[in-house]
Amino acid sequence: MIELLSGFIIQLIQSSGYLGVFLLMALESALIPIPSEVTMPFAGYLVTTGQFSFIAVIVVGALANLVGSWLAYAVGYFLEETIIVSLIKKYGKFILITIHEYERSLKWFNKYGDKIAFFSRMLPAVRTFISLPCGLAEMNFWKFSIYTFLGSLIWSAFLTYIGVYLGNKWNTIGVYFHRFDLILAILLIFAILFYVNHKLKIIKFKKQ
Repeated sequence: MIELLSGFIIQLIQSSGYLGVFLLMALESALIPIPSEVTMPFAGYLVTTGQFSFIAVIVVGALANLVGSWLAYAVGYFLEETIIVSLIKKYGKFILITIHEYERSLKWFNKYGDKIAFFSRMLPAVRTFISLPCGLAEMNFWKFSIYTFLGSLIWSAFLTYIGVYLGNKWNTIGVYFHRFDLILAILLIFAILFYVNHKLKIIKFKKQ
């Protein structure tokens, strides 16, 4: 399945250029789990061949993530949660969405609040679905957009750089990424906990 998907991603980017990158990254953020870990490193490799610009690839990837996130946000904003859950249970298997992943994204948002829209762009699986609970919670649209774009910009830059660094060995990234995702998730959890603890201390100090 992954090999077929990777082949599709490579073919689309080779035939459509920046438009292909945009479509793939937009789909990833619009509840379709297209792996950015394949899209952006391959685009990074094409930077080394002179077919793409490093900066342009990063910006296109981040903007595409933002546009896709708007679609997922709109679904959460305009549909009731019972309808969303029903749709995921009925049709999620066709686009590789599970109720477990949705509930995990909702749990993350409820626990960490608006800032998770930023941090989640660099978290495995959660980044694909986090826009739904942001919409359900009616998070401020502009704040959501800013956090999403900034998080996506960092993620796109990192993946593109990996592709540039590895060159024609870019596809070996899959061997390391599951391990990296776990490490990154742990680091981000600690960063979020530190941030929350810092905020609580400030609130406590102001009350004194």
